[in-house]
Amino acid sequence: MKPVAITLGDPAGIGPEIIVKAFRDETELTRGCFVAGDVETLRQASQALAAPGQPALPVALIESPQQLDGVPPRCVPVLQATAPPQGVVVGRISAAAGRAAGDAVIWAARAALRGELAAIVTAPLHKEALHAAGFDFPGHTELLQAESAAHLGRPPSEVPVRMMLANNELRTVLVSIHLSLRQAIEAVNFDGVLQTLRITQQALGKALGRAPRIAVAGLNPHAGEGGLFGSEEREIIGPAIAAARAEGIDALGPYAPDTVFMRARTGEFDAVVAMYHDQGLIPVKYLGVEQGVNVTLGLPLVRTSPDHGTAFDIAGQGIADPASLLAAIRMARALCAPPQFRAA
Repeated sequence: MKPVAITLGDPAGIGPEIIVKAFRDETELTRGCFVAGDVETLRQASQALAAPGQPALPVALIESPQQLDGVPPRCVPVLQATAPPQGVVVGRISAAAGRAAGDAVIWAARAALRGELAAIVTAPLHKEALHAAGFDFPGHTELLQAESAAHLGRPPSEVPVRMMLANNELRTVLVSIHLSLRQAIEAVNFDGVLQTLRITQQALGKALGRAPRIAVAGLNPHAGEGGLFGSEEREIIGPAIAAARAEGIDALGPYAPDTVFMRARTGEFDAVVAMYHDQGLIPVKYLGVEQGVNVTLGLPLVRTSPDHGTAFDIAGQGIADPASLLAAIRMARALCAPPQFRAA
């Protein structure tokens, strides 16, 4: 398999710490992985995690992914993908940190689009820091969409993407991502719901090796209760489901949002399409962020990410849990594996 790049994330957050812990604790899982980021940031994180009287986990500079074979076990290989950030203070938002995080993602995305990587796993970045650095994107998803569109020579609108959050119990795919609640409700339209179902069908079909069974959540309480609590289910969501089914997509609903996620968790469905960000992500995160993985569907590359943010409140304390990052690496490897080796 080609290498997997793990991007630095915001150097003021917990990204560098959980990356070092991942290479320290899971040598077999991280074999074939390297960090796209900043060598000195990773060395500082490694030194901070070293037990008293014990050496820090070595951090090795590589010039290209092809040099991975020469890196010894229990060592963090880092490719310098950004100018060394200056003046970064752990736990604080800064343009310098946002620039380093954004640069690492762009380097990894372009390498993956050139076919040099199997996948990218993105450590958490801070949206405000990213914006302060001059990146005009709300987050990873939109940045990766723009890079993919540029690579394909298309406008971003012609490279539709969706966020899926998944753990061992539940998968949810969102019709809209980073919008205000008012804008998200307005974004529930026939084309958006149908497009989400198409993207979910294609991506999960590849991952599972079979056609997925997709539940669709309603927008309103009780899925509108026959129009008593809203008409979107009858006028928009239901017709989109019917159109998807006419295309051979196994989509069902719309179902009441307060029960459909429980039904999917018991195995009745392979995924739930949710109408907006919090509707879909709260159920998955409630089950535990330590195993949650963010997957961007619709990109011409594999991208996964931990289910948590930069956690500035605990950054630099050595207590951050790398479990979600490790789950994201496992997911990335599974998505890159031949279908006969993928778990359902």
